[in-house]
Amino acid sequence: MDKQNNKLKENESAHLKTDKKPKIYGGVIVLLIAVSPFLFYSYKSFPENSQVWETYFFTIETSFYSIYDFFWFIVGKIIPLYLLLLWFFTCKHWWHWILLIPIAMYAFQLWGIVNESKGLDELEIYYIIPLMMVLVPAVYLIRAKLFNKVRGDDLKTFEEDLLTKKSIWQQVKDLFR
Repeated sequence: MDKQNNKLKENESAHLKTDKKPKIYGGVIVLLIAVSPFLFYSYKSFPENSQVWETYFFTIETSFYSIYDFFWFIVGKIIPLYLLLLWFFTCKHWWHWILLIPIAMYAFQLWGIVNESKGLDELEIYYIIPLMMVLVPAVYLIRAKLFNKVRGDDLKTFEEDLLTKKSIWQQVKDLFR
């Protein structure tokens, strides 16, 4: 009887040791998300009426109206990018790869701000379209393969289904079956 109690206590202590890691990991993720509003409003600490910001370590000069505006734009792109990257790296779902599209969009917009290009938030779609042309079909094929395994369909029926001519409405309905 004592041996069984000892084994139960050992199993419970081993279970408690393995439970701490996900709690710490989850706590760090929660902390990273909770800090985001403070990071977002950090732009308010920059000078408002100057195009040059000088410190002991570096000097930043911008063509924006002020350093304040420059960092307002930067923080407005970095924080959603930061949260999307956090979501991407912590998501366990099969569809998380599609998050690369808004991640790429914010990354291109941030690149445009840092380079101070004139057409802010206008040209990144041309860079994202090739990424979308690869990611969207890849994610859809992953979805199709997963649902085929769940439903038990074989690949031959899947190929036949792809080759049959359907109306646009039927194709849309098939996406959600």
